[in-house]
Amino acid sequence: MNATTGTRRHRGTSVFSLCLGVSVVAFGLPALAQDINTGRNLAATCASCHGTQGRPRGTVMPPLAGMKSGVMLELLADYRSGRQPGTVMPQIVKGYSEAQLRAIAAYFEAQARP
Repeated sequence: MNATTGTRRHRGTSVFSLCLGVSVVAFGLPALAQDINTGRNLAATCASCHGTQGRPRGTVMPPLAGMKSGVMLELLADYRSGRQPGTVMPQIVKGYSEAQLRAIAAYFEAQARP
């Protein structure tokens, strides 16, 4: 108790800290889950060639699962610019924004390597 004001002081906690903590839990985790789901949903378009979760069934297409996101983003930028030739990848990559490509790359990086 504060002798001057007659109010109680809580050690190490405050209303601000409590509100901040509640905000992070209430708003931060759903946003994180949304980002993960966004990457997964966008990456689903890659499954027909690169397999579910980036693990192709054959050896024709390279696996995307476990690929470092920076490496994937460089490859995608090369397809987009024409530095890397391809049949469908140059057209596909042009249909995504930079934020969407980052979400896709993060999703594949989080997948276990085949």
